[in-house]
Amino acid sequence: MRCGYPYNEPYDKDMITIRAAHPEDAQFIALLSVQLGYPASTEDMLRRLDFVQKDEDHAVFVMEFADNNVIGWVHVHTCGLIISDFIAEVKGIVVEEKHRDHGVGRMLMAHAEQWAKKKGCKRMWVSSNIMREGVQYFYERIGYNNVKTSRVFHKEL
Repeated sequence: MRCGYPYNEPYDKDMITIRAAHPEDAQFIALLSVQLGYPASTEDMLRRLDFVQKDEDHAVFVMEFADNNVIGWVHVHTCGLIISDFIAEVKGIVVEEKHRDHGVGRMLMAHAEQWAKKKGCKRMWVSSNIMREGVQYFYERIGYNNVKTSRVFHKEL
């Protein structure tokens, strides 16, 4: 079971770049989504990326390695709730398997948190499937607390 950073040396900041996703990244985002358990075609991802990027309450950031390959992404959005102060929620984050345990996820989350602060959010939320224990340890290591356990229901429309 993978438990995340810091089992390997973190990547040097000169080796990576975090930036807003571009339409040209759709193929890489789709490929990484498979590792997250959400397969999508490049065309589907391009359509989804276009949709969320038209909304200023959403942001998708990618991390490029020194060779210009996208090795991770995070999707975050702000949310006004009646039950809580203005928050940001991570809707997805994934790091390419061979680049895990080098601080990539930590850096992506820090970037998303900075974006959320600039948007006026007071809190960051992230959900994780209970089957992903290693990911839960990762979130705890970067300062997140497990505050509730829920069930997710959906209905096809």
